[in-house]
Amino acid sequence: MPATLGGPWPQRARYPKAKTVHKARRHPAVETAMQAGRLATRSMGVASAPLRPDPDFLLIGAKRGGTTSAYFHILSHPDVLPLFPSAKLLPKGRDTKGTSFFTTNYHLGSIWYASHFPSRLQRAVHQRRAGHAGVAGEASPYYLFHPLSAQRVHDLLPDTKLLIALRDPVDRTHSAWREQTRNGVEKLGFEDALDAEEARLAGEAERLVREPDYISFAHEFQSYAHQSRYAASLARWFALFPRENIHVWASEDYYAGANETVQGITAFLGLDPSRLPTIEQRLNAAPKTEMDPATRERLRVFFADDVAETERLLGRTLPWSNFH
Repeated sequence: MPATLGGPWPQRARYPKAKTVHKARRHPAVETAMQAGRLATRSMGVASAPLRPDPDFLLIGAKRGGTTSAYFHILSHPDVLPLFPSAKLLPKGRDTKGTSFFTTNYHLGSIWYASHFPSRLQRAVHQRRAGHAGVAGEASPYYLFHPLSAQRVHDLLPDTKLLIALRDPVDRTHSAWREQTRNGVEKLGFEDALDAEEARLAGEAERLVREPDYISFAHEFQSYAHQSRYAASLARWFALFPRENIHVWASEDYYAGANETVQGITAFLGLDPSRLPTIEQRLNAAPKTEMDPATRERLRVFFADDVAETERLLGRTLPWSNFH
């Protein structure tokens, strides 16, 4: 583990080449006050970190696989505890989803990580009120693809439960490109971005392994097709964690029957699925655009071998009609 920090933690410039999406500007005094509040809140969490147990689960991917909706759907179960600070302490009343600790924030240390989870007191209060224990976890979907995160998680949380959503790789690839286009980061058209991917990613995974503090924008955000090849990523996690600690579902099953899918997830987490409220809202969804049929076929061929290997690893057929 990296050396732990006591804060405050100045945010290092992660991706200097990325274009910042324009947002409504706040008055500098307001921004300063908000930053001070965030630092004070995190300092409070760090001070009490020894009293904050490890998370019970991690939702590790895949990006653009419905992980935001799924996480907050899981969080709606009355026995799932929010991260610290909870929505009650946040200006917009929105709970935190993830920490990106095992990828881009690993340098901040395990005490910083522990500061995000509910305390033993919170857990005890919940157990006294509910009559049974609650659980807590985070969702950081880049974990699945990052070459070091599986080992990092295993080093710190060898018994944690892992949740994985896998989306049709053709649709996931297009969705990831659309997201970066909306964010003002990606200037290339879809086909040109696919053609540029090999050059953009050349040596990046190797450098992430060679230089543990290195952060790669291209590897995280412009690996449109490569991040949709799931087999190698799954194999890393399967090699370190027992299969009974890993729950995988198809994003398409969640989109078609969200409540049934999350009932299965909560049962896997040891919770009573009948206590899950019905939710229909899908979060972080993006407007769809059409893909050229020739490009879709090109991607289908590119992913065919990986889909076959992914299904072999999982021991089941996935509901992706492009490949069957």
